[in-house]
Amino acid sequence: MRRRFMLSLAGSVLLADRVLAQSAHQHVPLLPEAASSTEPYARLQGGVAHHLSADQEAQRSFNSPAPAGPQGRWSSRAALPIPRSEMAWATEWAGRLHVIGGYGEGRVDRGYHHVYNPPTNVWHHAAPLPRGANHVAVVADRGRIYAFGGFIEQNRNPDSHAYAYEVASDRWTAIAPLPRPRGAAAAVVLDAHIHLIGGASSPVDERASVGWHEVYDPVADRWSRRKPLPGARDHVGCLAYGGRIHVIGGRFNTFEYNTDLHHVYLPERNTWELLAPLPTPRSGHGLVLYRDRFFAMGGEGGIINQPGQQTVFGQMESYDPKTNRWQSHAPMPTPRRRAIGDP
Repeated sequence: MRRRFMLSLAGSVLLADRVLAQSAHQHVPLLPEAASSTEPYARLQGGVAHHLSADQEAQRSFNSPAPAGPQGRWSSRAALPIPRSEMAWATEWAGRLHVIGGYGEGRVDRGYHHVYNPPTNVWHHAAPLPRGANHVAVVADRGRIYAFGGFIEQNRNPDSHAYAYEVASDRWTAIAPLPRPRGAAAAVVLDAHIHLIGGASSPVDERASVGWHEVYDPVADRWSRRKPLPGARDHVGCLAYGGRIHVIGGRFNTFEYNTDLHHVYLPERNTWELLAPLPTPRSGHGLVLYRDRFFAMGGEGGIINQPGQQTVFGQMESYDPKTNRWQSHAPMPTPRRRAIGDP
């Protein structure tokens, strides 16, 4: 049985059984080690999580309105080699996590590519993304990591470049570009095709959320279109389960307008339906499948430049697709947005 794990951005992990399930066709090259950062909270006041200003402390949110489920517990794991944010959603292949792009070291268009090996608790350097960006959409399929779009400026200037990374050779190759540039989209594999859903672009002069739903065929290296996501939004949580695609939460243009929407895509009818909403409306959260449940963790919301109105979530809530119900679990020790996990 394949078991999965969850990882958050500053090195805490929800304890769960896991195995490094590699088969002969999942060859993983030897990559140089990347030492964990000695200052994972370098940007925070005092350099550590508990040295927050009063305003920062007020942004932390832990309480969920969902009924309590088994709580579980968190423990610390190796921190990322470089403190950063707005990286690609991490994606897993052959038991390793790939974290790509983002803000870091004074720039917003980094091509970082770090790989985490859970059994050894060690990070590794891998070939960098050819065109650095933030908010890149990333997904793994059959020995490749795919990277789509992103922003070249700070959450602005959407890009249309797309690349495929060969895990076995540690090499990136350009593939068919996006039909329309965007960042902060969600990428998910269904039936050997990659669905790119939502995100933000510049359909007019101003950045705006989009509901675009485009499908990439890796064999033909070609794009096609499907029915758009109802309610254009970006920074969503997305995963495939049971032959369907679930898109949960996200924001309309800005995190001042977060949503609890939970849509499911039915490919056989090329249509969307509504399911039980996310208990804590948020965007920039992580979403991971574990033991047939969807776990949503972290995220952000609030009103920009309004003290006391900005929120960084620590909540972790899980969805049971069999009952269409949510429950809550132990929150992350350090609330944050852009939490990551293997899909």
